[in-house]
Amino acid sequence: MSQITDFKFPSSAGTCQIHARQWLPDTTPYTGIVQLVHGIAEHIARYDAFARFLNAQGYIVVGNDHLGHGSSMAHPENPGYFADREGWTHVSNDVRTLQILTMRHFPNLPYFLFGHSMGSFLVRTCLIRFPGTVQGAVLCGTGWLPGAKLTAAQAAAQLECLRGGKRKPSPLLVHLSFDPYNQQFAPNRTQYDWLSANSENVDAYLADPMCGFTPTAGLFRDLASGLHLIQNPKQLSHMKKDMPILFIAGAQDPVGSNGEGVRQTYLHFKKAGMKHLDIRIYPGMRHEILNETGCETVYQDVCTWLARNRRAAV
Repeated sequence: MSQITDFKFPSSAGTCQIHARQWLPDTTPYTGIVQLVHGIAEHIARYDAFARFLNAQGYIVVGNDHLGHGSSMAHPENPGYFADREGWTHVSNDVRTLQILTMRHFPNLPYFLFGHSMGSFLVRTCLIRFPGTVQGAVLCGTGWLPGAKLTAAQAAAQLECLRGGKRKPSPLLVHLSFDPYNQQFAPNRTQYDWLSANSENVDAYLADPMCGFTPTAGLFRDLASGLHLIQNPKQLSHMKKDMPILFIAGAQDPVGSNGEGVRQTYLHFKKAGMKHLDIRIYPGMRHEILNETGCETVYQDVCTWLARNRRAAV
């Protein structure tokens, strides 16, 4: 069983209260803390099954809805909007704030970050901006954007902000960013086939009113700036070199270029001097490996990795 508590804290942007959730095991002693960091156009409640699994292993689990997502809406009329300025910085600040709040309530426990998709990019940002503040991190569904594509993405996002306004949803940027992901699964049943080979998971995503909205041009601008930060070799050098990192992804995940982008990220981390890196690529799985058929294997692999590195951190 899990004890679930919802709470709020002020966003770094100063525009709204951030909604957060805590899943607490019903037995003690606790074995550690896992903070979940969700992806674009979704919300933290989607991770309930995984959080409950971690609870059963003794882990306290926390996570929050990012600015412009779920119940953290400064501007409900503009879902998927971070902030007028430095949106990526504010969202990563909010991740760090939740960590600080959680550590105050539960000190002296091994602390891990788990980020999925855009959440993995935010975790990578936190590893650079706040080195040495956690005992390890799991990067799920991450990737590496080639330099030319990143430059083009930044230019397109900036042009959309100038053309239609940074708070306006951008179907064009959605088309440029996500439609290519679906092409490898044509003929398509839905526009989100790339998320999962499990059609029930895709249908649940489509039916969720807090998922699948068209993000704003401003969010794409901020995301591009975040990618520029985390792919900069000088920034990568700031990470704590002996902190363990686990990369996990589906072998058919287009966000990670079907595993190749994940391996590239792994190699860039290694080149930056990171000493304890593990990688798992799961055959037949697409982007949302936590919700795929056979996700129990992913859950157990993460748990085994956490246990090994939890003991090493004590």
